Order: sequence, then C-alpha cells, then structure tokens
Amino acid sequence: MLKKLFYFKKSLLDDIIIVSGLPRSGTSMMMRMLEAGGLDVVVDNIRKPDEDNPNGYYEFEQIKKIKANASFLDHIHGKGVKMVSTLLCDLPKNKKYKVIFMHRNLHEMLMSQKIMLQRNDKMIQDDDQSIRRIFEKHLREVTSWLSQQSHIDVIYIDYNDVIKNPLARAETVSEFLRKHLDIEKMASVVDHTLYRRRMSQGLVH
Repeated sequence: MLKKLFYFKKSLLDDIIIVSGLPRSGTSMMMRMLEAGGLDVVVDNIRKPDEDNPNGYYEFEQIKKIKANASFLDHIHGKGVKMVSTLLCDLPKNKKYKVIFMHRNLHEMLMSQKIMLQRNDKMIQDDDQSIRRIFEKHLREVTSWLSQQSHIDVIYIDYNDVIKNPLARAETVSEFLRKHLDIEKMASVVDHTLYRRRMSQGLVH
C-alpha cells in the first residue's frame, strides 16, 4: 500500500506533456513519434485516420473542453496529449507542463489546411494572405505568452527540420522531456514518403 501511495504521489509530480501548434503543423506526427519512443499518449481515437492524416490524428476530444472542466489533467501526469495552440492559455496554473510547440513553413501549412477543407466540402472564408496574417499574429502572441509562464517549459520544433533530420530532432525532444525515449524508433515513424508525395502533388515547395 505504501509503495502504491508513493508511486501515486510521485506521478502527480511529473510534468504533463503537451504537443501543440497551429493546425497542420506536424502535431500528429510528433505524437506518433512520442508513442513510438515509449511515452504513454492520451488519445480517444474518435477521429479516425483519413487521406489527410493516414497515420491518425492522435486527438483527445476532452481537451477542447478544458476551460469548463480540467479535472482529467489529474490522470495524465507524465503522459503526452495534443492540444491546439489557442487552448494553451486555458491550462491550469497549479500544474507543471512541458510543451513541444510545432512550427511549420506557413505556405505549406496553409496549403495543407486548404486542401483538407476542400476535401471535406468546407468553405474557405478568407484569402491566403488574411489567414497568414492571423496565424502570424497568433504565433507572436502565444510565443510571448509562453515566455512569461513559470509553470510551462517549452521547446520549439520545426516540422520541416524533423523531416530532414528525424534522429537528431528525436534526441532533442527526448533530452527536453528528460525521459529515456527510444530515439531510433521515434525517428523511424517519420513519414518521408507522405511528405514527398505531397511535394509531387504541388502541396509543398
């Protein structure tokens, strides 16, 4: 009993690991890398893999309701969960977090987002330049906000760099988390073929 109690208290001291970024910035890829490396990830598999994310979205629907009810966080210390960057400010300050913030070439990200919306018959309300300005403004604001949060440690990882140097970036992430993750397995799940296929389709340049 004492051993179980000690383990429970110790687990509550573990940081909650958040993979965040703008939509289509490589957050699902990073979640897959963490899972391959041996980290427990929190997903509900409600959103199924599709043509836009054939390896899965790695989402947890409850995260979207964090402002109303964040009690689920008590059960995911030491685990990884994906969260869109607009929700980061809703993280309760009574816990510690390690945030892996994914960056991606904005042109690629916008094109990927546009194709996904078109494939799902959703209307695009704004032109590319307007959306780009909105995203750039958000990134400036969230980066500034994160730098002021004493309860959050953050590392910025570039999606395009992960594609080019998966092993090096896997090691970077493992060191940031201070966990003995299997970096070779992390690197092995980076899908170069998917990226090259999108390049051939003119999605990325």
